[in-house]
This record gives sequence, C-alpha cells and structure tokens, in this order.
Amino acid sequence: MLSMIREIRPYKKRPSLILNKEVDLAKDIISEFKRRVFEESYARIFKCLDLLSEEEIWYSPNKNCNSIASLILHLHGNMRQWMTTTFAENEDLRKRFEEFQSIERLNKTELKSLLIKLQDDVLYFLDTISEDDLLKKYKVQVFYEKGISIIIHVIEHFSYHTGQIALLTKLICDKDLEFYTFPLE
Repeated sequence: MLSMIREIRPYKKRPSLILNKEVDLAKDIISEFKRRVFEESYARIFKCLDLLSEEEIWYSPNKNCNSIASLILHLHGNMRQWMTTTFAENEDLRKRFEEFQSIERLNKTELKSLLIKLQDDVLYFLDTISEDDLLKKYKVQVFYEKGISIIIHVIEHFSYHTGQIALLTKLICDKDLEFYTFPLE
C-alpha cells in the first residue's frame, strides 16, 4: 500500500487554460451539482431514511454527534442559505443553532418533503445561473464568495454530511447500504 504513495511535489504554476468557446462552463458545473447533490446524495439520504424507524432518525450516539434528522435539518438550512438566499440576494433568516436543537421532531415523511421542496427551490435558481453569476461575489454568512465557490461548497458540504448519515445508518442497522452495486475488486 505504501508503494502506491507518490512523492508530493511543490505546486507548479501552469499556463492559463484556454477554454473551448463551445463549452458552456456554467451548464456543466450546474449539471455536476445536480448529479452530486440531487441524484447521489438525495438518493442515499432517502435510502437511509427508509431503513430507519422514526425513533432511530433522532438517535445520537453521544452529545458530540448529531442525529440523522438534525443533519438533514442542517443540510436544508445550509443549502437554503448558501444557494437560494444568496443567489436571490435575499435577507438571510437562517437560525443555524435550531437545526441541531430542534424541539419539534419532524418525521421521515416531513424530512423528505423538506428536501424535495428545497430541491425545487434550488433548481429554480440553478436553471438561471450564468457564467457571470459564477464569477460574481456574494455575501454568505460573514464571507464573500464567488458563485462557483458557493456551488462547490454546497456539493462538498452535502457529500460530507451524507457520509455521516450513511455511517450512522450502518451503525444503527448493521447493514450494507449497497450504494455501489457493481463488483469491486
């Protein structure tokens, strides 16, 4: 295994890439966002929810871990803030703390509905994003980020927490989630 590790070399600046004018970079980035978040992560989260009971989605192994339901509420709050609020340049009304301290315990159907509604709202904005929007800077939380950075953040953030949801599901159910159905060798 160690023989596979290559020597890390210092970053060498390369000449600027000349983009093919026939490539629609904005369209390609948005397509990748939809695939990674709405096809991969959503499918995995929904599969996990289907395997768990209403009680299990609120289970937390200890005070330093979030429940699956809390993680879904957090993903909802984060994507709504970073995508729909930011690209529409609306006032940010997110209350992040409440995502982890939810008093009202939503059930699996309500959590799925929340994600489906979020998808509809995000798709509305994604379908109108241009290359100029990707290069424009927006204020998110206390940061100023380019549109492309916002999209990358949401993809990686969603993937990160989807992995946590999958791990918690495996711990609770002691079951292979079969995300990959092709043979691995």
